[in-house]
Amino acid sequence: MSEAQADSAQNGSTPVDLLDKFAAIDAARAEMASHGEDPTRVVLDGLISPTEARSQGRRLLLAGTNNYLGLTFHPDCVAAGQDALARFGTGTTGSRMANGNYTGHEALERAFAEFYDLPHAMLFSTGYAANLGVLNALVGPDDAVLLDADAHASLYDGCKLAGVPVYRFKHNDPASLDKRLKRLGDRARRALVVVEGLYSILGDSAPLAEIAQIKAQHGAYLFVDEAHSLGIYGAHGRGVVESAGIENQVDFVVGTFSKSLGATGGYCVSPHAITDLLRYASRPYIFTASLCPSVVATVHAALDVIRADDSHRKSLWRNARALYEGLAAAGFALGPECSPVVAVRHPDRGAVIQAWQALLGAGVYVNLIVPPASPDGGSLLRLSVSAAHTPAQIDELLQAFETHCQALRPAR
Repeated sequence: MSEAQADSAQNGSTPVDLLDKFAAIDAARAEMASHGEDPTRVVLDGLISPTEARSQGRRLLLAGTNNYLGLTFHPDCVAAGQDALARFGTGTTGSRMANGNYTGHEALERAFAEFYDLPHAMLFSTGYAANLGVLNALVGPDDAVLLDADAHASLYDGCKLAGVPVYRFKHNDPASLDKRLKRLGDRARRALVVVEGLYSILGDSAPLAEIAQIKAQHGAYLFVDEAHSLGIYGAHGRGVVESAGIENQVDFVVGTFSKSLGATGGYCVSPHAITDLLRYASRPYIFTASLCPSVVATVHAALDVIRADDSHRKSLWRNARALYEGLAAAGFALGPECSPVVAVRHPDRGAVIQAWQALLGAGVYVNLIVPPASPDGGSLLRLSVSAAHTPAQIDELLQAFETHCQALRPAR
């Protein structure tokens, strides 16, 4: 024990060593791993398909990957990536503002603009960087952000980077948003409402039509993160914005390539001409190396698949309904609506951790979500359905929950 730690212990005060803050994190990690494997350190030794992997010599059924459309092994995507890798090498070694601006980047931006039928698009190296980069450039200390209470960490972090005042409103509550915009008065014209299309933990979608109406009444702007809804919602796969019928009422749509498109990266599309000026004001854009050409090529191919073939989306929704309805019929407490994100909820953190360990031992991988990552203070097992799941695999998931997760059923 250091001298400072000894003094703190003697005085009953909080330790002041730089590294002491990690003690609580270490305790939480130890609790999660206390019944077997550390949920944050599962290693996949190889992929058999979009829905199966090998880990420590065993086969795993994957139900927590966000690979919604199952495109990670699509032959068009793989071939496009291999060709770009051979022609352009492994990486750009520079930002878009320096040497990292290739023809593929500009072609993909045009493709996203066309996909959304909007005039402006820009790429980012990750979905996280897209949220940070747009918010960092778009708002500042003299503006205001109205942020849904359950918004993703990257949206909160983007606001912190921008130094903008943040006013949280109740999750998916248009009346709460309206109340906060009214309090801003004339400042509402400098306000940005920030929401998600599909929320990634409980699988609930935002009431975007009502939110758009309220933001218009106050003269505010609307930013929608469609990370988990791109390719899934809407007649063309443009997300919840499209399915809500408000495409002409949204100012900025941001998303990621790491879910339905099966790669990495992010994007922003917008009707506003200033979108091209964001490139000169966005620190994450200016100071991050651009996307690898092979990744750009696979994303472009995946976008082409989404535009040409809706069979993946139809398969995804069939699987989502089968899994959601099957778990509901078995008596599990789920999220509020059927979506490709299925949350099995329970208030007992220990019981959820044990259920996760039991599923992994049985060869089923799902996501473990515990506080503070869970939106309501409870714990849950999160499943993300894929179009690539077979009916037999959906049945396998249902049977696994029946066999290994009895403790998660609410008492009757």
